[in-house]
Amino acid sequence: MFGRFGNLAPVLAQNGQQQQQRGMATLKHISMRLKSVKNIQKITQSMKMVSAAKYARAERELRAVRPIGDGTKQFYEKAEVTPIADVPAKLVIAITSDRGLCGAVHTSVARHIRNELAIDDQNTKVVCVGDKSRLILQRLYGKNIIMACNEIGRLPPTFIDASKLADAILKSDYKFNSGEIVFNRFKSVVSYNTQTLPVFSLASVTAAPKLSIYDSLDDEVVQSYLEFSLASLLFYSMKEGACSEQSSRMTAMDNASKNAGEMIDKLTLTFNRTRQAVITRELIEIISGASAL
Repeated sequence: MFGRFGNLAPVLAQNGQQQQQRGMATLKHISMRLKSVKNIQKITQSMKMVSAAKYARAERELRAVRPIGDGTKQFYEKAEVTPIADVPAKLVIAITSDRGLCGAVHTSVARHIRNELAIDDQNTKVVCVGDKSRLILQRLYGKNIIMACNEIGRLPPTFIDASKLADAILKSDYKFNSGEIVFNRFKSVVSYNTQTLPVFSLASVTAAPKLSIYDSLDDEVVQSYLEFSLASLLFYSMKEGACSEQSSRMTAMDNASKNAGEMIDKLTLTFNRTRQAVITRELIEIISGASAL
């Protein structure tokens, strides 16, 4: 009768070894995951510090640039410039950058443009400043993109960059009647608004009803001013977008660091509980073996 249970002891020993190996594998997995989360937390904390320094500089530069943008907008408002109704051609300029990990800064700009293209995609063309807007829009509206700029966001934007972009837009083959610049206007460290700035052609400005309030204006002077105003508006919107991006990235990295800290606490607790369970199980096996002897 007892012969049927002759191999019972080796089977129990083998099961104990498997449980021990399973516990060690679980501990090793938790330890590796804990180490990776700690490394991610170091990266997010470093990115937060870098973004905080860049944000301070961007906000300081933005205060000096805002009068340029406000002054340019007032010209169109006081002259009551409106687009010519018979020419539906429109240009939309998306102000984003090449870098991510900054919340919904780029997505909000792309969503605003996507809603406009959904209404009329036949007479609307897009200029993407930054790879993020191009990557979001090219899947559905790639045929509407006439120009794309990269290497945006690595360094603070300058007026030279805005001037080169304005010159490229004006020299392009697309002749637009009106347009708008879609950008994120900085409000505070934790908030921003997606707004637009108007852009008009020479024909629309010369046809404005109250353009006569400005003396000594001919087509050449108006054309020169339009070139300068486009560069000024682009420079202003790029500064606003850069400040919004840095503040949003700083907030996002702060939240990521806090989430990593919470995950580290949970993994540490799980690791300690699992290790204690493994130690307890080994002690029970040792005591059981001693009692059997």
